[in-house]
Amino acid sequence: MKIYYATSISGETNPEAEKTNLALINHLKKYGDVLTEHFGDSSLIQIGEKTINDREIHDRDMEWIMSAEVIIAEVSNPSFGVGYEIGRGVENNKKILCLRRKQNRRLSAMLRGCPEIIVNDYETIEEAKKMIEDYLNKILN
Repeated sequence: MKIYYATSISGETNPEAEKTNLALINHLKKYGDVLTEHFGDSSLIQIGEKTINDREIHDRDMEWIMSAEVIIAEVSNPSFGVGYEIGRGVENNKKILCLRRKQNRRLSAMLRGCPEIIVNDYETIEEAKKMIEDYLNKILN
């Protein structure tokens, strides 16, 4: 299975988010090919991708989204890019699971209100991993 993992890269991020991304990406590898495995690399968040330009990143990532069977998005930190990726996924009938740390800030109704998107709030990384496992087992069966 090809999995597109989406998370905030250029937007708001923190060491806890980096730790979460790495843990979830490693967990997702048990289920298939994580096309965005490099999102777990903390240097990417610090300096970005230096070997390709913005257009190349867009086109590559869109190709990955189109080839993925599922999109798993960590949406705790606001990100225009992740919202765009999710929207394009919905437009192209992708299975989409959004995971979000429980927090006081409200998640956009454009995600939570979309019937094609499953949104789960978690407190621990282990709980998020279980949500991924349950979701993937459901769509695979």
